[in-house]
Amino acid sequence: MRAVEPVPTDGSPRAATRLGELAAAALDGEGPAVLPTGPGEPAPAAALTAPVDDDVAAIVTTTGSTGDAKAVLLPATALRASADATHRRIGPPGRWLLALPAHHVAGLQVLLRSAHAGQPAAAMDLRDGFRPDAFVALAGGAGAAYTSLVPTQLGRLLDAGGAALAALRSFTAVLLGGAAADTALLERARAAGVPVVTTYGMSETCGGCVYDGRPLDGVTVDLEPDGRIVLGGATVAAGYRGAVSDVDRAAFTGDRRFRTNELGAWSPDGRLAVLGRADDVIVTGGENVAPASVERALLAQAGVREACVVGVPDPEWGARVVAAVVGDGLDGEALRAAVAPGLGRAAPRAVAVLDALPLRGIGKPDRAALRAYLARAFGGPFGGSFGGSFGGPFGGKDRT
Repeated sequence: MRAVEPVPTDGSPRAATRLGELAAAALDGEGPAVLPTGPGEPAPAAALTAPVDDDVAAIVTTTGSTGDAKAVLLPATALRASADATHRRIGPPGRWLLALPAHHVAGLQVLLRSAHAGQPAAAMDLRDGFRPDAFVALAGGAGAAYTSLVPTQLGRLLDAGGAALAALRSFTAVLLGGAAADTALLERARAAGVPVVTTYGMSETCGGCVYDGRPLDGVTVDLEPDGRIVLGGATVAAGYRGAVSDVDRAAFTGDRRFRTNELGAWSPDGRLAVLGRADDVIVTGGENVAPASVERALLAQAGVREACVVGVPDPEWGARVVAAVVGDGLDGEALRAAVAPGLGRAAPRAVAVLDALPLRGIGKPDRAALRAYLARAFGGPFGGSFGGSFGGPFGGKDRT
């Protein structure tokens, strides 16, 4: 059995470097397994710090989108398989620039891939949030070949242009994950010469394991009859530890497969299209509405930078479709009218204009928080649409 060492991180390069060193040692079997914690998080409970099997190199907590966060056991073999498969797909091992929180699986993987290449990662100082100028300084001075971003960060760098765009172009590959990226953002980045590679995965698969819709070497993707995505192969974690439900525990099927809570479909060219979480589907008047389809329609409208669609309780319909958007000079009612003809009964009954979407983890929209906020805003009988501005608890603050 192997000891577990909690490793606190605070967004500083020093903390990230220490985590990278300890994680690299754990990967090589020369130290305890690491359990990274984020800024301000309490010390892990004793149940999480008890010894683990010898092959476990890291324990990463999920962002808890469907309830309490879960602790995922990541074997050294799975982490190595992930790093090797990544570089077989995007290019030879090299130095990485860390622009993500180090305690999340995507950030930890940046540290481990750099260590695996024998070149410690260049780590941004994220204590005051993500700053394009700081990204530019490290991209130019560290000779980093790779980086990993979330869509919000990519959008800000593209908006900055100039040196920021040049920095993006300098990488061999820019991995993009953590949250769904809209088609317009991807087209904009690629038209500007940025080598963007979209990734899909989760803590339970050592991070991204499907790149640009195609599984990495050694990874399998299957779709159940209802469209639920099942991922398999060498990058799958060893399971959870701590108090988890029987449903969560059963997601690991015992044959290196993980049954996700997300829905997918195969595109005509054989790529996986992720349609969203199964529990995000909105049932309104007996009809199922996938939020992703409504979000795509909103993001296609001029001026819309971000969109998130949720269902809020309705005594007649069970739920009503409500959207929140972020952008400049937007009018909620005009947006609702513009997308309604193409969406039919899936059209949002209301569109709220926010200063910023609530986020969790490393850039995913916090649908639970947004649902609660919009339910309060649209409380009681509802028969129209709303185009006002809710700065509220999410307004203006950089949550990247």
